[in-house]
Amino acid sequence: MKAVGGKDRKRLLLIDDDPNLILLVRDYLEFRGYEVLTADNGKEALHLLSQDLPDMIVCDIMMPEMDGYALIENVRQDPRTSWIPVLFLSARGQSQDRIKGLNLGADVYMVKPFEPEELVAQVESSLKQTNRLLLHTDCMGDDGSSIQVPTTVELTPTELKVVQLVARGLANREIAIQMNVSQRTIESHVSNMLGKTGLSNRTELARWAIETRMA
Repeated sequence: MKAVGGKDRKRLLLIDDDPNLILLVRDYLEFRGYEVLTADNGKEALHLLSQDLPDMIVCDIMMPEMDGYALIENVRQDPRTSWIPVLFLSARGQSQDRIKGLNLGADVYMVKPFEPEELVAQVESSLKQTNRLLLHTDCMGDDGSSIQVPTTVELTPTELKVVQLVARGLANREIAIQMNVSQRTIESHVSNMLGKTGLSNRTELARWAIETRMA
């Protein structure tokens, strides 16, 4: 196990009402080189987010005051925080729980108990993906070209999750596995979005999602 160098230090917001889990996960992540802020519930987390923005949120679902579902809805609706990757940690491992979490905007859904190394791998993967998207957006902005889609286009919550995963480079089959639905269902969502937006293919959908900060 190797610690991360200080110059690449990223700030994580860890939210859980279990003090033992907070202690364990915080110590593990700090050893790996991350700066870790903590909160006991979603309400406290929103207060912290109003003051400073972390690079990623790691959040429990079942908490007092404000649960993870309510928190992520607030995070995704606020332009200041909508870009922040969110990893759900939950003891609820049923398919419908994972689907709900992903559809609300979680990037990763991990079921407790989990291996600390897997948590670190998921955090690192999500941070790298966010960095790639930001760099890609900057590069596209330099050439002056952009995807033209009417501002009146509205996506359903499920379509929004699908287009976010498309923008992350996932194939329809991979998206279907992650959302626990059939590939045909994903293909139908992509087709519907192409119809709504007037775009020609998945690549243009991905560019549109990135340029409009949906992904």
